[in-house]
Amino acid sequence: MKLAFSRRGLLVAAAMLPAAAHMRFTLAGDVAVAKKVVLLGDSVFDNRAYIPGDADVLQHLLRRLPAGWSATLLAADGGRMNDVRLQLQRLPGDSTHLVVSMGGNDALGVSDVLNFPSRSVAEALLTLAETREQFCSSYFATLDAILAAKLPTAICTIYDVRYADPDQRRVAVTALSILNDCITRAAAERGLALIDLRVICNQDSDFANAIEPSEQGGSKIAAAIVSFLAPNPSPAGRSELIAR
Repeated sequence: MKLAFSRRGLLVAAAMLPAAAHMRFTLAGDVAVAKKVVLLGDSVFDNRAYIPGDADVLQHLLRRLPAGWSATLLAADGGRMNDVRLQLQRLPGDSTHLVVSMGGNDALGVSDVLNFPSRSVAEALLTLAETREQFCSSYFATLDAILAAKLPTAICTIYDVRYADPDQRRVAVTALSILNDCITRAAAERGLALIDLRVICNQDSDFANAIEPSEQGGSKIAAAIVSFLAPNPSPAGRSELIAR
């Protein structure tokens, strides 16, 4: 078979080469900068049901993300640590960053220990110590499963609950501080970013009820997530605390 080329055809083709090369470069660049953050965990992120008509955490996050970023919500209201493992199975293939809020519902599930009778403060602390050890074991194992994805990851503390009764609130916050110790240690030992929701959601107006974020709280949480995503990562292996 003989191929015929005209001088005009060759000139047109030559003129198009730079444009085609530029197009390929641009598309490749777009793919390179496209990033996706995935939210794993519970109703700290999936708070839509508690703020009807208002913007939830995901909506606030999408408004704040820079160009080239997208977000996916896999977190589900009521989610516990075992549920996060199931969420991981649906992790999009183009995920680039993970943010995790887990442990709050697990803490609620063992809150009955606060009402156990005790003969001394030491006995009460031993009961809490056993609860803490079980929580830590589950948290560390779940977190390591998340980190197996080998993506930049931030984890959240459990925020201070807003019970109406002052004494109930004080007891709960004190007990949660024991469990939050597991989370802060996990961040430090694994060199992860830690989003401290106790500091970020620090007003009653940040909550739609005793344990769920309001629109205001969701906006603060979204801002903290964007701070984690900002292009100024801590050196590898060094933990970072995000408080706003």
